[in-house]
Amino acid sequence: MIRRVAIIGTGVIGASWASYFLARGLQVTATDPSPGAEAALRDAVAQHWPSMVTMGLAEGADSAGLRFVASPEEAVRDAEFVQENAPERVDLKRELFARMDAAAPAEAVLASSTSTIMVSQFQDACARHPERVVLGHPFNPPHLVPLVEVAGGAQTSVAAIEGALAFYRGIGKHPIHLKREIRGHVANRLQAALWQEAFNLVQAGVASVADIDAAIAHGPGLRWALLGPFLNLHLSGGAGGIGALFEKPLWAATEGMWRDLGTVHVDAALGAEVAAGVAQELAPHDRAEMVRQRDATLLALLKLKAQAAELP
Repeated sequence: MIRRVAIIGTGVIGASWASYFLARGLQVTATDPSPGAEAALRDAVAQHWPSMVTMGLAEGADSAGLRFVASPEEAVRDAEFVQENAPERVDLKRELFARMDAAAPAEAVLASSTSTIMVSQFQDACARHPERVVLGHPFNPPHLVPLVEVAGGAQTSVAAIEGALAFYRGIGKHPIHLKREIRGHVANRLQAALWQEAFNLVQAGVASVADIDAAIAHGPGLRWALLGPFLNLHLSGGAGGIGALFEKPLWAATEGMWRDLGTVHVDAALGAEVAAGVAQELAPHDRAEMVRQRDATLLALLKLKAQAAELP
């Protein structure tokens, strides 16, 4: 069982991972070259910790057990699993993975949180063990949201993928396995498609920013929090399920909407229009309290989902 984890890069994602790993009772060693990174990381963990307590701490979990070191080499020296969270730059990841591969134990899996870069673009920088490099992309914030997308690159071994899936599953995450690499992975591509049409609807003057947000938050987003797109379609198909749905006239209308979806570029004018709409939507609300309530509600939803055995 993996007990020692290294965090490489402690920005928003890395700090969130650190909080979650600590809450699962793991030994966490972290590093980041940014000025003030250690203080910022410890502050972030302190802010996350009440949510971790609410979710339930593993035996031996201790936020004070975090260790911060000066270099990636020192961080990974005794690690059994490495979670890299550096900025989205291929050159930087190639440099980091070469250094980590040279210093980490041969059996350690090297996972990247990268949102858009494919593992094959940097794993060949590892001279010793490129086969142990995997994608381990979380959904933000990792200390709350269970999803982790796992994929291999051209040189990744089946054992490394299976090891990463088992590790994430063992600490309470919900990993999915991508059968092949694709830019942006799965979840980001799905939400990117929604964002494109949301911006298109604003540009076309169909609805306000606030009403488009409401259309998701008070409509399909409620169901999407419980079941994915295919199962939601299946339940919409009645007794015949998803197969019967494809035979109905409504499905032809759905494909008609696909052909009508907008392709949009967010230029200065559209960006300003959307930013103004968001500011107007937020005006009656306290942003910090909104974030607090969002996280509290998400925690409550996660507890309910955990109790619902028939929700996959």
